[in-house]
Amino acid sequence: MTKNALAASMKKLMRQRPFEKISVSDICNECGINRKSFYYHFRDKYDLVNWIFYVGFVSELDLNSYKTGYEWLEDICRYFYRERVFYRAALRIEGQNSFRDYLIEVATPIVAFFMQDLLPHDEDDNFYLTVITDAFLTSLVRWLSGAFGPEMDADKYLEKMKKLILVFAGTLPQ
Repeated sequence: MTKNALAASMKKLMRQRPFEKISVSDICNECGINRKSFYYHFRDKYDLVNWIFYVGFVSELDLNSYKTGYEWLEDICRYFYRERVFYRAALRIEGQNSFRDYLIEVATPIVAFFMQDLLPHDEDDNFYLTVITDAFLTSLVRWLSGAFGPEMDADKYLEKMKKLILVFAGTLPQ
């Protein structure tokens, strides 16, 4: 209950001002919880932002329920789009322990899971995985920040991603 109250406070504050301008005291004051309770549950405000993603999306994942990696892509894109105001702000966080670093940490093994039968397996495995993960996450960040035009919804973004994936799949040698 305490973690959820702190998360709700953080989400509300991130709609009002930049992450850098939000202090742990601000978060605690917003929900009436003391700083000691905050630090009992979280190391810092970065940890809280990452926990929000973990609880909202990662903890619900059952990779075996997906037939393809594209189904996972659909789920994560729709999730980010539903929560786009929060994640636009979260993805702008810079520095050590940033949400973007956490997202890479979480997404890399998931991408590896879905790409294991598609990629060549040799000494360059890490290179392939890093390039694919970075390309997807960079595209996701740009989409959420509006770089592809005014308010492209998740379905339109996914349609374009699917077209691109199929083009690459059709042009690569087997």
